[in-house]
Amino acid sequence: PKDIRPALLLDDAALDDQLLQLTDHFTDELFGGLIAGAAEITFPVSRLVVDPERFEEDEREPAARHGMGVIYTRGSQGQVLRAPPTPEERRTLLERFYHPHHRRLATAVRERLAACGTCLVLDCHSFPHSPLPTDRSDARPDICIGTDPFHTPPWLRDAAISAFESAGFVVLVDQPFAGAIVPAPWHGRAGSRWQACSV
Repeated sequence: PKDIRPALLLDDAALDDQLLQLTDHFTDELFGGLIAGAAEITFPVSRLVVDPERFEEDEREPAARHGMGVIYTRGSQGQVLRAPPTPEERRTLLERFYHPHHRRLATAVRERLAACGTCLVLDCHSFPHSPLPTDRSDARPDICIGTDPFHTPPWLRDAAISAFESAGFVVLVDQPFAGAIVPAPWHGRAGSRWQACSV
């Protein structure tokens, strides 16, 4: 957004490079409309503004130590992206972008649970050829299945691996990325009515 641009300290060429490096390109073409009747929740701005995949609290977010928590202060190679936000700037950015996204996600899960009794959250991404500082490894498979140790059952992980491998893809689990987005109301809550997996 134009009103956010002044807070980003990179010149236009460097910012364009960061957008190229840190955008999940072609996710609409790769994943959009693949599952009939599925609710699709898309974040409306770049993760250079706010990253909806991060924990809201930096002390819970491993990537925050690289300056890539919920609000990035560093770019893909550790360069300064912006000054740390003030508490007010942080509240404003989270309320403008992060919280509405997570409310939409939670609403979609509630609607699916009410309609179907169960819900599967597929968290879909693409990633660059070159590793980022926050990557768990330098591996670059065709497909990375991200799992949550609490919310991704082994049968779901194995079904995803089998489906992609049978289509000829090289698949790794939690390499180079790990985890799956879990809507806050269900995070850490036991139950078999919904699961999460990242692709």
